[in-house]
Amino acid sequence: MASRNASSATTEMATARLVVGFDLDMTLLDTRPGIAAALRQLSAQTGVPIDADAAVSRLGPPLQQELAHWFPPGAVDAAVTSFRELYPHHAIATSAALPGAAAAVEAVRSAGGRVGVITAKRDDLAVAHLAHVGLVADEVHGLCWQDGKSQALRETGATVYVGDHLADMAAARAAGVTAVGVTTGPCSAQQLREAGADVVLADLTGFPDWLAGHLLGVRLATLDRLLRGLGRVVVAYSGGADSAFLLAAAARALGPGNVVAATAISPSLPASELTAAKRLPRQLGVPHLTPETDELSRDGYRANAGDRCYFCKAELLETLIPLADGATVLTGTNADDAVAGFRPGIRAAEQRGAVAPLRDAGLTKAQVRQASRDWGLSTWDKPAAACLSSRIAYGIPISRERLARVERAEAALRAALDEAGIAVRDLRIRDLGEAGASVEVDAAAVPALTAQPELLAAVEGFPSVVVDPRGFRSGSMNDGLPARFR
Repeated sequence: MASRNASSATTEMATARLVVGFDLDMTLLDTRPGIAAALRQLSAQTGVPIDADAAVSRLGPPLQQELAHWFPPGAVDAAVTSFRELYPHHAIATSAALPGAAAAVEAVRSAGGRVGVITAKRDDLAVAHLAHVGLVADEVHGLCWQDGKSQALRETGATVYVGDHLADMAAARAAGVTAVGVTTGPCSAQQLREAGADVVLADLTGFPDWLAGHLLGVRLATLDRLLRGLGRVVVAYSGGADSAFLLAAAARALGPGNVVAATAISPSLPASELTAAKRLPRQLGVPHLTPETDELSRDGYRANAGDRCYFCKAELLETLIPLADGATVLTGTNADDAVAGFRPGIRAAEQRGAVAPLRDAGLTKAQVRQASRDWGLSTWDKPAAACLSSRIAYGIPISRERLARVERAEAALRAALDEAGIAVRDLRIRDLGEAGASVEVDAAAVPALTAQPELLAAVEGFPSVVVDPRGFRSGSMNDGLPARFR
């Protein structure tokens, strides 16, 4: 089977990294009042007439270019020095964040990206401006103009540059990054497009939505490229949102004839999940294998000491690898999973040469759901459906009987809730051993369920049953992880 080492995985992850550079003046901040005030002070100090309003109508180029309009060549450098001395006292306090600036910065951070400010302004002055309005950049590059901005974009590894000036668009194009123009500065939308803008926004209020769509497109293209490089693949397909999307993406990229879906049958898989999982491979025209796995034969799995998922995933991969017949085995691990803390199953898969294209393309769970919806996949909003063993508290040995009891209880309670008219999306029966069972349902449904305690009679076979007042929490059993596994 094809495998890949850790360094190549890191390389692919790097291609999905997001770094966004922002211009400062009239992109993030309206600095015109302060600059005009400093120019008027400079005029009063030097006796040289300066039309401050005209000057601030064309912000963008280096200060030297603007002052050359008012001072003779031999006096420009001295005027620049004087202006910068005046600037902190007259320009910082009057600056204001432009509409959407804070949300734009937050959108980059929420997407796991870094924020750079690349500006013609001096570094320390740019930092002072940002601090005044409460914006924080991961790095600031000052005294940059056009070619200098291009160099800074390359040095920071930026993938997007946002600016309001024609020179900003030229700098982005020269650096080979996506150029986003905003019309909050001196240039019109048409001028920005003619200068090379890939997209033009009225202001930064539209940036978060644009970024979401842009990232999804970039990461889907990366996923397609990764898949096309694999040839033949076997998708470890549980029927959940991630593996279903990966299966559909593989069929698109490689053609159904080069893709096989494989769903492991074991006591930890609810029967209802297998029935639902059969639909998509049939729709895609992809062969669907259903091999049996025997994770219960593994001591580490039965012991349920905290690293149970390692032994489960090891069993899965060691079952699928011989069936793959040289094809690459894929798992549905996404980018969120990779940073979600303790995930021993991911380690087991990597050790056995499995590839995680969703993770490597940088696709998050939300992006998987959005793309699935765009593609018309019915799994786009499917609730998380972790295996039945995830319902059993750590330290309680896993057995076929315990798994079956949880499956029966969840099916019976869901039926009782449906009959009572209580709609639930997520439902879990947590086996707490001698402490009984804890029922988790959507937080919004907790009051209705607690008001009808007779419905809990559907949960049979446990010494006691209580409703968790906090509602459903994915991975809530991890609260009881032994310290050595955290």
